[in-house]
Amino acid sequence: MPSSGYDSASLPDLLPLYYRRLFPFSQYHRWLNYGGVQKNYFQNREFSFTLKDDIYVRYQSFSTQADLEKEMQKMNPYKIDIGAIYSHRPNQHNTVKSGTFQALEKELVFDIDMTDYDDVRSCCSAADICTKCWTLMTIAVRILDRALREDFGFQHLLWVYSGRRGIHCWVCDEAARKLSVAARSAVAEYLSLIKGGEETVKKVVLVDPIHPFIRESLTVVEQYFPQYALQDQDILGRKESVNKVLGLVPEDVRKELQQHFQNERRPESRWELIKDHAQKKQATAKKGQYFEKEIMLQYCYPRLDVNVSKGVNHLLKSPFSVHPKTGRISVPMDLKDLDTFDPFDVPTISLICEELDRPRAGEEEEKLEDTKEKEEEKDAAERRKIRDYKRTSLAKYVKYFDQFLDGMASSWKGELLRKSDLKKNFEQDQQSEDGSIMRNYFL
Repeated sequence: MPSSGYDSASLPDLLPLYYRRLFPFSQYHRWLNYGGVQKNYFQNREFSFTLKDDIYVRYQSFSTQADLEKEMQKMNPYKIDIGAIYSHRPNQHNTVKSGTFQALEKELVFDIDMTDYDDVRSCCSAADICTKCWTLMTIAVRILDRALREDFGFQHLLWVYSGRRGIHCWVCDEAARKLSVAARSAVAEYLSLIKGGEETVKKVVLVDPIHPFIRESLTVVEQYFPQYALQDQDILGRKESVNKVLGLVPEDVRKELQQHFQNERRPESRWELIKDHAQKKQATAKKGQYFEKEIMLQYCYPRLDVNVSKGVNHLLKSPFSVHPKTGRISVPMDLKDLDTFDPFDVPTISLICEELDRPRAGEEEEKLEDTKEKEEEKDAAERRKIRDYKRTSLAKYVKYFDQFLDGMASSWKGELLRKSDLKKNFEQDQQSEDGSIMRNYFL
């Protein structure tokens, strides 16, 4: 992925500035503290830092936002990973009795990496991406977001661009954070359709009746399949890719289609022929023949790294971490703009540090106004210091992160009120019980 203007050799010089003036520590702590509903929730969270020369430092933990800021500004990590909430403070794990240091909770997370799609994309391979194959990430978000909200009832989903070739999802609901390993595995398996490794030709097999979740997923895939698969990837144009598609249909149908394809060259018309043959099969076969749907799903359905989702103690790259290869910031994604999200437009650390040095529009007027209104001078200077990120391309991503946190805050407040009511009721019951005991004593 080209990153105009970014030179990885400059990272040691840029990171101190980023962590000192641009990293959104306030919002970051607000997220991971979850309103302070549970005691020591932030303090028992594991952070992992990757430093220069791939020095890996695990089991970092911090008492306060100020402690986190101080350590990150001291260490200037090349990469930040977030882990579980543990039974004890992770930085004291060596002092805890063996077997008692346990991962208790963590967000339910999903990791989707473009390299897992290499068998169904021809435009790029390995770590490279382009706007053509990025459609696969758009489809993945659409399918998984709908399923997690509607099928499982989760509400607080934070989607994050990884900074290079993939996306992450953090399901932040309290119910999701408390899921057991078995429950996480069940959710991940429910969402997984692509089965088999590189040697498996047919990775999707549908049976009667088709599950409602799969039908909902097909509705999403059908919106993108003509443009993505038939035009951008040309899966029914080039001979090699045509043979790969035909390898997914029954042998008798394959022979008929090969004959038809000799007279029909247009990918769209070839796809109509495949659909026609599938409908005929469905009308005559005793059991379901859904090979056209299986083709669409094999080429477009999300490919999950299930192991990332299953483990409570699995680390995942943090939002607002910098990708050292591309320099791009790992930013939250606003799903209202999902179809227009372009990974190449995501700012690099070099860009936002450069933007800090540019004079702001109206900055001279602000200075003049400040000199006239002495009583506001100190406050205005403080606001500029605190909100440096607002002068950069990072601003809109932090703003969306704020909106996401505002949505979660209502659930925190509800939980705090519930706990407050429980405490009040308990105290009233205790007072009533104490009064009853005293009355009985004197009687």
